[in-house]
Amino acid sequence: MHKKWNWRLATALVALLALMGAAACGDDDEPLDPGADVEAEEFEAGTTMAELQEAGEITIGVKYDVPPFGLENPDSGDIEGFDVDLGKYIAARLGVEPVFREAISDNRIPFLQDGTVDIILSTMTITTDRDAEIDFSRPYFIAQGRILVPEESDIAGIDDLGDGTSVCTALGSTYEATLKDQAPDADVRTVEAYSDCLTLLRNGQVDAVSTDNIILTGMIIQAGEDFPMKLVGDPLTTEPYGTGIPDGDTEFQAFLDETIEMSFDDGTWQEIYDQWVGQYVEGEPEHPQDYTLQDALDLFPCSETC
Repeated sequence: MHKKWNWRLATALVALLALMGAAACGDDDEPLDPGADVEAEEFEAGTTMAELQEAGEITIGVKYDVPPFGLENPDSGDIEGFDVDLGKYIAARLGVEPVFREAISDNRIPFLQDGTVDIILSTMTITTDRDAEIDFSRPYFIAQGRILVPEESDIAGIDDLGDGTSVCTALGSTYEATLKDQAPDADVRTVEAYSDCLTLLRNGQVDAVSTDNIILTGMIIQAGEDFPMKLVGDPLTTEPYGTGIPDGDTEFQAFLDETIEMSFDDGTWQEIYDQWVGQYVEGEPEHPQDYTLQDALDLFPCSETC
């Protein structure tokens, strides 16, 4: 599994996690325990839910290097973040233990297809092409595509990513197509993990990074005053995240849709959002409750696999 750590990045991640924990919870507060009040249901034999209950665990593919959604704490070894806590909530409704497995952008679909994981919660945008290979739950988060550059950069938006400029994004992400379409003259560099994009930007090997705004915000927090950066330009895209599941499992899909709706209604989603995301972004983002799965698919019509 691809993983690259250096002491400076590891130190920054420890500081980031400490900052998140301190800001989200006061000294006397209990840490967030998603699903603590959820009662596990019994499911009909033969369903994926019943099989998972019999196994006693659900394997969830998450990012290990994309705060605040999924991050392996280099100090404790724990996996933490928004997607992780949502995974814990889903596991609680099944009454099973969550087991987290690193899933980078390029192996998420293969992991579902070969049974390496049961579900994907890995900042995965719902697209029609992906939906031809796997299935998705309803949206559980709405991100926006943005561009990240060093503080002193003259790049002000997508129009400045012309000939002679280089921009990094992750292999297998939606931004390969977005950048090809909106910045056709830019030199697009693809890497396995977004942490590699941050390393390339810090080292001056690329001029910009493009991906979801919240992932880029995590990079800004990681780098801190040591390497100040900024988001520039207007949003490039709207990116609805969905839970990825194996193709054709409609009962499991309905269970996940219902569980995500429960998290909206019982306040768990908002608690998770406030802890991991809300304190780091300005304004109120679009709420996933306002989007259906079809709304999400309409944003990314078929272009490759269907």
